[in-house]
Order: sequence, then C-alpha cells, then structure tokens
Amino acid sequence: MGAVRSAAQALGHLPKTRLLACSPLYRSAPWQAEGPDFINAVAWLQTGLQPLELLEALQALELQHGRERPYPNAPRTLDLDLLMMGELQMNTPRLTLPHPRMHLRAFVLQPLQDLLPDVHIPGVVPTGAVGAWVSSTSGQAMARLT
Repeated sequence: MGAVRSAAQALGHLPKTRLLACSPLYRSAPWQAEGPDFINAVAWLQTGLQPLELLEALQALELQHGRERPYPNAPRTLDLDLLMMGELQMNTPRLTLPHPRMHLRAFVLQPLQDLLPDVHIPGVVPTGAVGAWVSSTSGQAMARLT
C-alpha cells in the first residue's frame, strides 16, 4: 500500500502534470501472473505530456520504486499502466490506448468507476459508461481497502 500511495503522490510532481484525484485502494489476486496479492488504484491526471512522454515518466517512477522486469508478468513492486488519455486511440509497438485489456479487469474497472463513474472507454464495444463493464468482471475477487 505504501508503494501505491507514494507513486500516487509522485504522479502529481511529474512535469506538466497535476494529480486531480486517486481512487480508493483495492487488494486483488494476481491476474494471469503469480505472486502475492496486488494493491490497485486508479489515478486521474491532468497533463501536458504527450502519451509516450507520460509512459516514459511512469516507467521512470516504477524504476525509482525498485521495479525490475526479469520476465513477463514477474512479481513487481510497482506497475503503473497508462489506461487512457481522454478519447485518444493509438496503437504503437510501445503503447496502445486505451489499454487493450482494461475493460476485462475488475482491478482496473472498479477503482475507475469509483473515481469517474460516467467515463466511457473509447473504442470498446459495446459502448457505455465504465459501470457496464464492472458487472462482467464479477468473478474476479477484489476487496476494497480504503
């Protein structure tokens, strides 16, 4: 929980960036990975950074928190995903927006709904507010911590 809170605070100090809000914290079992439970949250940022600049800044924060990438889906101290940037849709070798699997993951959807209940995920069909997707992930165990 400390790493997530520390990272959330650090997000507000990124260049051209302001932390507008952070969701409650949730505990969830690893999803398609092994290791201890994860602590999850969603942060809402206002930023003047371009998408790849923001991704690089997020990865730099991960490194500052001891993130290592020894193999795909390895246990990690911190994993900061860039989920979406407004209505922007892009697909490059380094970044896909919106995050291609965010609508399938309760640990993303529930905190996102807590924070921005009326937000729509661009390009995801069927369209609708994030709450429409939360019910489809009801089998994924999560517990609200704060």
